[in-house]
Amino acid sequence: MSAVPTLLVLDAEPPPRLGRLTGRVRVVRTDEASLAARLPEADVLLVWDFTSHAVRAAWPGEGPRPGWVHTASAGVDHLMCPELAASETVVTNARGVFDEPIAEYVAALVLAAAKDLPRTWDLQRRREWRHREGRRVAGTHAVVVGSGPIGRAIARTLKALGVTTAVVGRVPRTGIHGPQDLDRLLARADWVVAAAPLTEETRGMFDQRRFGVMQPSAYFVNVGRGQLVDEDALVRALEKRWIAGAALDVLTTEPLAGDSPLWRVPGLLLSPHMSGDTVGWRDELGAQFVELFERWAAGRPLRNVVDKKRGYVPGH
Repeated sequence: MSAVPTLLVLDAEPPPRLGRLTGRVRVVRTDEASLAARLPEADVLLVWDFTSHAVRAAWPGEGPRPGWVHTASAGVDHLMCPELAASETVVTNARGVFDEPIAEYVAALVLAAAKDLPRTWDLQRRREWRHREGRRVAGTHAVVVGSGPIGRAIARTLKALGVTTAVVGRVPRTGIHGPQDLDRLLARADWVVAAAPLTEETRGMFDQRRFGVMQPSAYFVNVGRGQLVDEDALVRALEKRWIAGAALDVLTTEPLAGDSPLWRVPGLLLSPHMSGDTVGWRDELGAQFVELFERWAAGRPLRNVVDKKRGYVPGH
């Protein structure tokens, strides 16, 4: 590494605020087209455009590679490739920024579904006065699939609403169920929340069989990764009323095409990958990277280090 390290930023608008690093680092901004050519000169790569898959395509190329890659997202599947996973490069993520906002979003979805708020809004627009009965949230049961910080924050928030909540993780431990308990828990859950990272074990885990296990009154929420869900199976489950409803904040293909059948599925609420995005979230992401950079420059251990084989930051 040279005296003044080179920071390569895979950019997106608005760009990150890196003023605290002025004079301490040479910042080079790049887009997807020039990323491969720029990689050999970088000591650090900041993947600010966390919707891009350009790193996966560019990393296997010729020349040296950065010793540290940071992505401004919780998930790392968009950048991980076999060559990066096998390298000595350290990968970090934005763990900690999105936990509480996503938990609040899930709680809002649960309350909206229980109190039938989408239909209330629709009836208001149609000027129809139609009395209905809502569901009580306190005393219901939820299963949160994903035992990382986001999943645990969701569980805490739902418990504050009086919801009995079980968390399922990759391995069982105190307070966390293992995968072998999932089907049993799904069979009695009123709310099922997917908040797991995308791995080979979790890809497509919510399929036709799993939706068939759920109660007809169950409501499904995905705030993890789109590929956790077999979307065709979810469409069938909603159309056949195997489950009461669903909300997807993440989808297999984003943005969702205008002709996708998902737009027209009864009982499905779609949002554009926004559950963790609150006012000032980009500034939080930028500040987090600057703090990590200062640790890296001082030779101190980095936080949020991803286990590249597993695809997420291991729990403690």
